[in-house]
Amino acid sequence: MSTFNLRSVDLFAGLDDEALDRLAEHLGECSVGQGECLFDEGDPGDVAYVITDGEIEIVKASGDQEVRIAVSGAGVIVGEMSLLTGEVRSATARGLTDAKLVTIPKEAFDNLLNSDVRALRALFDVFIARWREQQARLRQSERMAQLGVLTAGLAHEMNNPAAAVTRGSSLLPATIERRAAADAALPPGTVLPEPSTSGVSMGGIERADAENAVESTLDQLGVDEAWQMAPVLVDAGFRASDLATVGPHVAEALAARADIDSLVAEVSEGSKRLSELVAALKSYSYLDQAPVQDVDVAAGIDDTLLILKSKTSGITVVREYDEALPNITAHGSRLNQVWTNLIDNAADAIHEAGIDDGRITLRTASGRNCIVVEVENNGPEIPAAIRDRIFEAFFTTKEPGKGTGLGLDTVYDIVANQHRGKIELDSTEDRTIFTVTLPITPPS
Repeated sequence: MSTFNLRSVDLFAGLDDEALDRLAEHLGECSVGQGECLFDEGDPGDVAYVITDGEIEIVKASGDQEVRIAVSGAGVIVGEMSLLTGEVRSATARGLTDAKLVTIPKEAFDNLLNSDVRALRALFDVFIARWREQQARLRQSERMAQLGVLTAGLAHEMNNPAAAVTRGSSLLPATIERRAAADAALPPGTVLPEPSTSGVSMGGIERADAENAVESTLDQLGVDEAWQMAPVLVDAGFRASDLATVGPHVAEALAARADIDSLVAEVSEGSKRLSELVAALKSYSYLDQAPVQDVDVAAGIDDTLLILKSKTSGITVVREYDEALPNITAHGSRLNQVWTNLIDNAADAIHEAGIDDGRITLRTASGRNCIVVEVENNGPEIPAAIRDRIFEAFFTTKEPGKGTGLGLDTVYDIVANQHRGKIELDSTEDRTIFTVTLPITPPS
């Protein structure tokens, strides 16, 4: 590569001829085809590249999708961040078209930076610009990914009650007609018996015995489809002794009425559950409320748990709330992002470690002019060597594609910068605790 071409790269434009000649001695060349990978996220960074022809796209895995960070063309240097930081590649580069590149080995790059302050200054400007661009794109992706998790969780939680409402409402018309026909077949003046064990709960074996006994009694009475009526009548509280002296028409009328009661209860319970979920979502997002208001932190945590119920499936959730916890002045929806990220991370730690008796404990307490919230999990220990970096942007302990490293950075920003609070981490081999301290009324 000639000195002229090197000087056309912004990073090297200010270098003198001697520095460019030294750098040119170590340059190489390579090419990538369209769709071919130049380097992968997580690879060691030992080479930087200058594009001389074609285009390279830079993408980063975020959950199950890829986020395009940038498209770079001729004259642009890529891969230099890893050379500067000494860390693995933070993104993947591949050919958007067939492309030709000049390679700059890490050793030559380091020698240049150590010997020329102008190159160091130019690289710093490039590094900061790309960092800001990458952070902005990934923050938006992180928000969308979190929204996707919440939406999927809500859809999962709403599926069962919605199905119950649909099923119950579709079966009710035919069941009402069956009841009307059964009532019409009753002799005038017939008084239907009341169930003897209404509201009494039973174990599995006891229930099976009761159903068998009722079915046998209905068979003796000559009732058709006794096997279908028996479970319904047992649910309504009837036992074999209640039905021993009734006629088949009475048994059919009782079963029809019990069926209607069961379907109405199913529709009612499903509707109630759906209303609870909608109310929780509205409360979680602080819909139609001012950005800053009096916030019930414990209620916000409960709303978050309800929305993340599918994520915490199989995990014991323990609530240890201070009943006298005061409301605080805060951005309610933003605080709920904090609880979402902390609980989501806790659940991930437990699930990824394969812990059978997973447990998340949520505590609230009052302090002096502040409140304290603890989110504890019994997942694996966070190594001491990385605890000081846990709140850094893009730092993550998860493998590439499993996390962007922005969850705890977002938590820190909301707690420390937006609410003037603080967040602390304590981790041992059998538990990890994130402690959030928030002022009751933050300074303006």
